[in-house]
Amino acid sequence: MSDTRHDLNHLLELMAVLRDPQQGCPWDVQQDWDSIVPHTLEEAYEVADAIERRAFDELPGELGDLLFQVVYYSQFAAEEGRFDFHDVVDTLTAKMLHRHPHVFPDGTLASRREGVSAAEVQTRQVHSRWESLKAEERAERAHDAEAHSVLDDVPRTLPALARAAKLSKRAARVGFDWPDARGVLAKIREELDEVEEALAEGDRQHAAEEVGDLLFAVTNLARTLKADPEQCLRHTNAKFERRFRHLEAALAAEDVPLPEAGLAAMERHWQAAKRHDVPLKESPQGESQP
Repeated sequence: MSDTRHDLNHLLELMAVLRDPQQGCPWDVQQDWDSIVPHTLEEAYEVADAIERRAFDELPGELGDLLFQVVYYSQFAAEEGRFDFHDVVDTLTAKMLHRHPHVFPDGTLASRREGVSAAEVQTRQVHSRWESLKAEERAERAHDAEAHSVLDDVPRTLPALARAAKLSKRAARVGFDWPDARGVLAKIREELDEVEEALAEGDRQHAAEEVGDLLFAVTNLARTLKADPEQCLRHTNAKFERRFRHLEAALAAEDVPLPEAGLAAMERHWQAAKRHDVPLKESPQGESQP
């Protein structure tokens, strides 16, 4: 193993060589914009998983894998004469300077806020300013379009739950929202009633559609509670997995095959798992930047 500490320039050079038609890796040479997207999504989730497990020793590697995806797309763009990695960094830095006038008052990296500490800056005002600046940026990008929507640029490729949260949040910013959580709860009950009606009528397709409406309403409830619905469900998935593994282990200790256990025995061990389960110490909050 070399004692050389690699830096970003080494990474960019490595990518260029991997993509070289003569000297590169056959797999990397064959990749394109679309083929890498699934890997990007997978790497982002692996970063989230490492953080949730507090596996900080794994995090440098997972963050590196995610950074590698950015380098990949930048290499594609450089080969096509569109932009390169340095343009990505420049665009990001300029955007963050623009969105943080409360930190960089002159809009330059050298400028600093004076006389007021970070603790004294009102978080609500910062968040309001952040959203206002993002709205201005979206309007600028869409100024040539015939119609402009506050829902523009919510990525269609987001997981459905995360996209529902963003869509409802955008709509809420312009006043399309319930005044409090009670209105959302009433909507959830209404949607659940419609699911039951569709099932009573034997219309499974309509019931499935109403389930979608129910999920969207529940997503709104999470937003109202300032919780990230994606994280809420991830925590519940983890909780379900812990408890079901406990159930499996308990039945195995009794030498009872899982398919033969029966629902009563499974429920008994499930309740035992619930009693011994350790509740999460942190709630799945999910405010957006800043």
